[in-house]
Amino acid sequence: MKKKFIVFLIMTILFPLNVLAYSSEVILGGNTIGIDIKSNGIMIIGFYKVNGKYPNDGLVEGDIIIKINDKDVSSISELTKAIEDSLNNNEKVHVTYKRGNNTRKTELKLTQENGIYKTGLYVKDSITGIGTLTFIDPESNMYGALGHEIQEASTSKIVEVKSGTIFKNSITDIDISKDGKPGSKNAKFYYNTTYGDIVKNTKYGIYGNYNKSFSNEKLISVAKPEEIKTGKAYIYTVLEDETVEEFEIYISKVNQNSEIKNMTFLITDERLLAKTGGIVQGMSGSPIVQDGKLIGAVTHVVTDNVKMGYGIFITTMLEESEK
Repeated sequence: MKKKFIVFLIMTILFPLNVLAYSSEVILGGNTIGIDIKSNGIMIIGFYKVNGKYPNDGLVEGDIIIKINDKDVSSISELTKAIEDSLNNNEKVHVTYKRGNNTRKTELKLTQENGIYKTGLYVKDSITGIGTLTFIDPESNMYGALGHEIQEASTSKIVEVKSGTIFKNSITDIDISKDGKPGSKNAKFYYNTTYGDIVKNTKYGIYGNYNKSFSNEKLISVAKPEEIKTGKAYIYTVLEDETVEEFEIYISKVNQNSEIKNMTFLITDERLLAKTGGIVQGMSGSPIVQDGKLIGAVTHVVTDNVKMGYGIFITTMLEESEK
């Protein structure tokens, strides 16, 4: 959301047939959620100088450390302990890491500075943020949210999920969007009140099992892409506390050939514009409804015109949830 155009088998008797398993009706979202993902390995997000030099070991931003001296590590605390346990006279450790789909090895030289061994690496093992729940499938209890992937901000690399949760949060205030500078929702987190797990983070959103009890009062029919048209529609999102509200938008373009930018829309609701200035970060995943049917979710803002954004087809998200 910070760039101009993107600111993120059933077998029959006769023959095999792929069948979509998602329901024709789902539970409408719009609820604000906290998101916490533990990455599958430790991501390198930057480097710092030690004794005037950067590490010279072939590692780059976005690499995922998975082993130290052949010992598996998946958190910063495990990384630190593995390094401390393996220090030798050469003050070097063997690092196994992933770069894309490839697994590589290198030797990392440690430098002692003021009695402390330093690696020269900035690393991260988790991501926490705010998003919006799009739907819950009442048949499978699977949910979908965001409509786009979660990336590590400094590297723009997608975060590979080891484990994660969605949990309660409450919107406290909003930093208003301005052209050239999208704003954001700010929230109070309630980490101990979890709603579900996170099993995957893909370019079509985050997905998992929704564990909190829910009511069928919000069941809404799912629209097929060919049913969607230009014109009036509505988004559902939270601007204060945990209250889901409806706001009017205008869909100016429907693109069935795009993978994720399936709808271009403009916010027309004056009340929403007065509170947010346009689309804000944290609004990703807000459901889009047209003619009483769920058609998609808000995904991105156009930085140069924060009243304009993109949406993804709901069918794409539902199909992804069943993979």
